Amino acid sequence: MEMHQLRYFAAVVDEGSFTAAAGRLHVSQSGISTQVAKLERELGQQLLDRSGRRIRLTPAGEAVLPLAKSALATLDAIRHTAAEFADAVRGRVRLGMIMGCSIPPFLDVVADLGRTHPGIELSLHEGHSDLLQAQVRSGDLDLALIGFAGAADPGLEVDVVVDERIVAVVPAGHPLDRASLRLADLRGEKILCLSPGTGLRAAYEDSCRRLGLEPRVDIDASSPLAVLRLAERGAGVAVLSDSSAEGVGLRTVPIADAATRARLGLVSRRDQHSPAVRLLRAELVAAMRSS
Repeated sequence: MEMHQLRYFAAVVDEGSFTAAAGRLHVSQSGISTQVAKLERELGQQLLDRSGRRIRLTPAGEAVLPLAKSALATLDAIRHTAAEFADAVRGRVRLGMIMGCSIPPFLDVVADLGRTHPGIELSLHEGHSDLLQAQVRSGDLDLALIGFAGAADPGLEVDVVVDERIVAVVPAGHPLDRASLRLADLRGEKILCLSPGTGLRAAYEDSCRRLGLEPRVDIDASSPLAVLRLAERGAGVAVLSDSSAEGVGLRTVPIADAATRARLGLVSRRDQHSPAVRLLRAELVAAMRSS
């Protein structure tokens, strides 16, 4: 049994076919098929069910897959550790970020990574915060920037980088253009907010429920910018976090009785020891906290 056989096996399962795995690994399809078949012969068990249009795991394959991934992760950790002693951090980091992320310090670090740390290969994935947390827990992502209200998933390690109040955003001259308002004042207004699964939406809904109010959103979007553009056009009252509430001709109004704050945090698994992940996480935290 050789490590590349385990890597091919895991890639076929992840991609769902030998063709897709070959494309990802830049290896011929026949080469991957031959090596996986050789692995099955050496183990004396069929690992993959090839009878359908999409490759599926056999019961033996389901038992072997997590062990194979663990062995591959251990090998990568050994390589990363050795690289540290050579004064060069290398490796691949799968980084998740909230939908519509436009936070300059975060994007600056990501954009500069190829220059500052050329040995780190980065793949970037967008999604809602709930999905990103699940992907970090499962190991599909190494690190993710998420939005949340209250506490993050207890199984993850979190660095809070933004902790803000939620505010209402209205056009200048709107009846709610005042020094402050209460959540009950939003009754009768069309509410614009971010999509379910975002930290801002969770903070708004939790604040409403604490006051015995039914949280209501008439139009939601994945990007704060889209919400602001709708507010500029008079589509309704936007509920956003303080730092994202800037728009032409718009007024930011504090919501005095919003008990839950909107937070952004970087999350990773507690057992994550990759030097590349640790380095990127430290740089992102430092950049975002200093902004």
